[in-house]
Amino acid sequence: MNEEDSELERLKAKRLAEMQKNISSRQEIQTPKSPEKIIHPNPRDSLIKILGFRGLEVLENAESQFPNESKIIVEKLSELIKTGEIHETIDGGKLLALFRSVGVHVRMETKINIEQDGKFVSLSDKLSNHPSYDGD
Repeated sequence: MNEEDSELERLKAKRLAEMQKNISSRQEIQTPKSPEKIIHPNPRDSLIKILGFRGLEVLENAESQFPNESKIIVEKLSELIKTGEIHETIDGGKLLALFRSVGVHVRMETKINIEQDGKFVSLSDKLSNHPSYDGD
C-alpha cells in the first residue's frame, strides 16, 4: 500500500468517525416531547425504502458476506435518512461504492451477456457451447 492509499484510508476512517459523532450528538439533543413509547422503524426497512436499481441486491450480498459491518453501515445510513441528510435514491452502484469506500469489499456476481440471433446469451454459455479452435 503506498502513501496515497494509506492517507486515503485514514481520511475515510476520520470522516466515518465524524459522521458517527455528529449522529450521536444529534440523538442526545433530540428528546421526545411526550413520555409515550416511540416506535422506531427497523433501520434496514427505512434504508430499503430509498434503494434504487440493484440496491437491494448489493445490500443482500453485503449482509451475507459481512453481517457485522453491514449492520453498522445500515444503522448509520438509517440515521442519516431520519435526519434528512440523505434524501435521494441510492442505487446499487452508489451503495457498493459506499461499502467499498469504508473498506467493506462486497463481491458481486458478474455476468457478461452477448447478443446472438436476437437473444442475449451469457458469455460463459456461448464459450462452453462453441467448439474450440483447432488452428486448421
